[in-house]
Amino acid sequence: MSKPWHPRLVPGAALRPKRRQPAIGAGEIRLVVLGGAFLGLVYASIPGVGAYLDGGRQVAEPWAVQVIDGDTFDYRGQRIRIADIDTPETSPPRCAHEAELGARATRRLRTLLAEGPFELASIDRDEDRYGRKLRLVRRDGRSIGGRLVAEGLARPYHGGPRRGWCGGGGEV
Repeated sequence: MSKPWHPRLVPGAALRPKRRQPAIGAGEIRLVVLGGAFLGLVYASIPGVGAYLDGGRQVAEPWAVQVIDGDTFDYRGQRIRIADIDTPETSPPRCAHEAELGARATRRLRTLLAEGPFELASIDRDEDRYGRKLRLVRRDGRSIGGRLVAEGLARPYHGGPRRGWCGGGGEV
């Protein structure tokens, strides 16, 4: 029976250097981190991911929001209309006062939504006549629409005709 070959056991055999595993360099680490970030973004772009249901409420992340006006925003590809308020129109406004107040309401909503995660709660009707999802928007149990009302940038809205913002008080 022959013994297994080993350089130290065979006289005159050349010793082969041991191969070392290459160390992971900074370039490889960057590649892994960037790849992970890319996959995370792809995963987060899938509708419904990054939001979760908690007792019938959808908890939303502010980084996925684009504000349209004072009571409407896009969230993960869906247009959301805040159901419990009415804000001045920005496109097109009917007077200079409505334009200025609408711009302020839009900026304020952007700020409020950017403050952190918020909840989207369904109401008795899923969509309005424009296909926007009707939702109550809350953070820590407080209505974000209610904050806009308290700051004079919105009015409570419970359906029916809306009043104008140009001083005449007429229905819109």
